[in-house]
Amino acid sequence: MKNDIEKIFFTEEMIQNRVRELGRILSADYEGKVPLLVGVLKGSFIFLADLARYMDILCDIEFMTVSSYGAGTKTSGEVKITKALGSVIENRHVIVVEDILDSGLTLEYLKKYLSELNPASVKICAFLDKPSRRQVPIIADYVGYECTDAFYVGYGLDYAGHYRNLPFIGSLKPEIYS
Repeated sequence: MKNDIEKIFFTEEMIQNRVRELGRILSADYEGKVPLLVGVLKGSFIFLADLARYMDILCDIEFMTVSSYGAGTKTSGEVKITKALGSVIENRHVIVVEDILDSGLTLEYLKKYLSELNPASVKICAFLDKPSRRQVPIIADYVGYECTDAFYVGYGLDYAGHYRNLPFIGSLKPEIYS
């Protein structure tokens, strides 16, 4: 599996340091509130687990399955919710936790959808932000790292369901996905 990696961009230590910092920032920003962290499955599950452990305030956790990729490396352009929220979010502070903000199609759709459910607020926390690929004007409120245009795997990010369990984030060798 590690032989499929072309380059490591974010080491395990870099990731944990930044997630710890994001946890502190969110704890300060939401002090006195009980935010609802909404993880976008499947990619966010590792980031969300680490982030929640670094937050020192009460929070609730939910998951949704939303996708515009399927098994490919490029967005299909069609966003689908396949697992909706199980909680009422009216008057709640919602933080959407995502592995990567890429085209922006999924997060734009999701933010609009959640906003229609009358939350107190909806913010986006993405571990990686790849602005060079943005197709819609959406900006994350909290970002781990801005990244270049490469195909990343590890720390929840996958290719065809594989590589999510790598403790670092790297790019795949092009021959693996072409």
